[in-house]
Amino acid sequence: MIQSGWYDPEIEEYLAPNLVAEAAIDFGRNDDRVRLAIAEAGLLHGRPTSRLAEVIAAAVAAAPELESKSLSDRACNTEIERRIRATTAEFHALSAPQRPTYVLENEIGDRVVFSGIVRPEPLIATMEAMLADAKAQRNYDKSHEPMPR
Repeated sequence: MIQSGWYDPEIEEYLAPNLVAEAAIDFGRNDDRVRLAIAEAGLLHGRPTSRLAEVIAAAVAAAPELESKSLSDRACNTEIERRIRATTAEFHALSAPQRPTYVLENEIGDRVVFSGIVRPEPLIATMEAMLADAKAQRNYDKSHEPMPR
C-alpha cells in the first residue's frame, strides 16, 4: 500500500530524490536500482524523501558500493542541479498531462509521445513500427540518390 509519509506540504519541489539519483549516475549507477529504491522508500515505506539524508540512505542501501559522503557532495553540486533542471524543462516542454510519459524516437526523426499509457501493447507496436520504418528508410537510402537540401 502506498504511504503518504514522504509528502511534506511545505515543500514546493522535491529536488533531493532527483539530485541523489542523478549523482549516483556519475558514480556508475546508471541502472534504475537507486531511483527505484528512493521511490520505494518514499511511496511504500513513507520515508521523508524530501530530506537529503533519507534519500542518500535509501540510495546506499540499494547500491552499497556508493559512499554516503561522496554521494552527498556530488548531489549538492551545481552541475547536478543544472542537469536536473534541464531535463525537467525538457519534460515540461512535452506538455504531457499524465504519468508515466514515454518519448520514442528513431534515427529517421520519427517521434512519438505516450502519456498515461501503462499497458505494453501500444508501446511494443509503436516500437516495432518505428524500427521497421527506420529499416525501410536505410534500405531506400542505399539504392537512391540523397535528397537535395
